[in-house]
Amino acid sequence: MADMYANARSTTGTRTRVRDISPTSGMCPICIRNCQTLCEVGLSAFRGREVLYPSPEEFGESTAASNKDYALDWSHFQILVDVLGAKGMKANSDKAIFEAVDITTEVGKIPLKIPVFTAALGSTAVAKRNWDSLAIGAALAGTIQVVGENVCGMDPASRITGGKVAHSEDLKYRVEKYREFWDGKHGDIAVQTNVEDQRLGVDIYALSKLEVNIIERKWGQGAKAIGGEVRIYKLEEAKMLKQRGYIVIPDPEDESVQEAFRNGVFRSFERHSRVGMPEQKDFIEDVEWLRGQGAKHVFLKTGAYRPAVVAFTMKVASEAKIDAVTFDGAGGGTAMSPVPMMNECSTPTVYLEAQVLKCIEMLRNKGRYIPDIVMAGGFVNETQIFKSIAMSNLGDGPCVKAIAMARAPITAALKASYFTELAVKGELPKAFAKNYGDVPEQFFIATPELKNEFGERFRDIPTGAMGVYTYYYDRLGVGLKQLLAGARKWKLDLLDRGDIASLSDRASKVTGIPTIEEVENDVIESILS
Repeated sequence: MADMYANARSTTGTRTRVRDISPTSGMCPICIRNCQTLCEVGLSAFRGREVLYPSPEEFGESTAASNKDYALDWSHFQILVDVLGAKGMKANSDKAIFEAVDITTEVGKIPLKIPVFTAALGSTAVAKRNWDSLAIGAALAGTIQVVGENVCGMDPASRITGGKVAHSEDLKYRVEKYREFWDGKHGDIAVQTNVEDQRLGVDIYALSKLEVNIIERKWGQGAKAIGGEVRIYKLEEAKMLKQRGYIVIPDPEDESVQEAFRNGVFRSFERHSRVGMPEQKDFIEDVEWLRGQGAKHVFLKTGAYRPAVVAFTMKVASEAKIDAVTFDGAGGGTAMSPVPMMNECSTPTVYLEAQVLKCIEMLRNKGRYIPDIVMAGGFVNETQIFKSIAMSNLGDGPCVKAIAMARAPITAALKASYFTELAVKGELPKAFAKNYGDVPEQFFIATPELKNEFGERFRDIPTGAMGVYTYYYDRLGVGLKQLLAGARKWKLDLLDRGDIASLSDRASKVTGIPTIEEVENDVIESILS
């Protein structure tokens, strides 16, 4: 396929002078000197490494993702609906309505009201600024919220003694904010730890001082294969982070760098995390150690690395009897993933799930333990959730217990809070106000039920949280119930591979799901004969 975006991407704010680009390089067929358009090459001549990342000017107010066509995604499968009978429900037209579908699930023995939870959101500014909306929204929806990496290390108020965190105002706040509206049963707050966090003892702090139940180790994510990155706009903060052991580029302690920063040559520093170097024995011992420290549930988050790494991950997760593993497919990031890496690295989600399922089959045939699986990577709607879960049923119920999302719930939070600000300013788009009202309580279809459930506490729910809850519970939840009812399945764990069909030979070859022209050919003949 033509690499049409090689020299112009919306994620980096670049474009070409003409539309009929060279399909190989993405450059204009004739590149001229007196051109004021900034393509990737042109902007890189001025800003160099900054152009590796999503527009720096939007950091903290945006998320980013790949715009590459991976030649296989969830649209390459079709849901097969039915009209004969009902499974998981009495075949009675008055009882078998879609509202009666049970979409609850469990991940690592933690019950969830919906088969979706919010993936790790850590030290990046867009997560911190929208934390109340995301955490409370997840709690209201009865699902898990994961606090991401580097929160304690980035917290200026952290108290670090002997190289270990003794107190973090930010992490404490994030945990407590979720629990304000948590019912104590569905979902929970999890704390993710990377190499830097483990060195700081974040896991011990979270378990002992904050009484967190879930620790998630992180090996990587689908958007990038290197450590986490954020932008730092203050010199003193950059110096603090370097002193705490982070990699900060350029060196904020270098006097020439400080001068360049003050002169506006560059406006932000990059803070990088180190990458993990997992080994089988060490990881198994680490999981045992975490449980000994009081962790009730241990999760693992890994990126979409090469197939051999998927096999290694499943092997050690099985031997450690870890509770759940999240596999994150290419290529969406919540903040500052390098654009070339988002597009050109890691395994796309459908391919990745097929690899995971292949490993599960092999482990199961050997009688090995299988952890709960969570898939992530570009999920935004209920049809994708349905297909992923259905595909994962290898005979004993779906192996994929839930889908982890990050960009989509952040978008729900951003949109809800932004339109609330517009309402306060009297600047709502006329069409929006006409259709949905001009005050926030009218915007959200979930207002009556949340008021009824929480009474006076309703006023403490941010509108951003209402947006996340409405997206999760009212859109994805109801949409999923409708799809399941269409397939005549009234329980989520009844979904199986026969509920979907491949629409392309590639989809069938990769996943083993028959094409739609192959499905039930033998059944057709038996019925008519």
